[in-house]
Amino acid sequence: MLRTLTIALTLAVTAPAYALVPINENPEIREKLLQGFIGDAIADNCPTIKARTMKALGELNNLRDYALSQGYEADVVRAFVTSKDEKAKFKAEAAEWLKAKGAEPGNTEAYCTIGEEEIAKGTLAGSLLRSTK
Repeated sequence: MLRTLTIALTLAVTAPAYALVPINENPEIREKLLQGFIGDAIADNCPTIKARTMKALGELNNLRDYALSQGYEADVVRAFVTSKDEKAKFKAEAAEWLKAKGAEPGNTEAYCTIGEEEIAKGTLAGSLLRSTK
């Protein structure tokens, strides 16, 4: 009986680690990172919108803490957020999202309009930005 209980507890504790999807497929992590890349692209392309760097760092720390609480190992999280390939994928996805809203490189006004809208809506991307208008 004690052996069965020990095995059951061991499985209960270790099961979540086996159930994890790859970190780059976790929907909550992906969405929050995408919002960060969208905010970054807006700040890079609109002269009247600036990045709230400290807020962005805080959100990144919160996201790291979330990933760790979900069972991802620290080295997996670190490798994911420092991966050049993942960064390129998120930049491309953010560019597609912005393009669907009318923003393309060289169209400063579109980036500014989208940025002001995101700030007004209170989205995560908007919370990472501040208007200097």
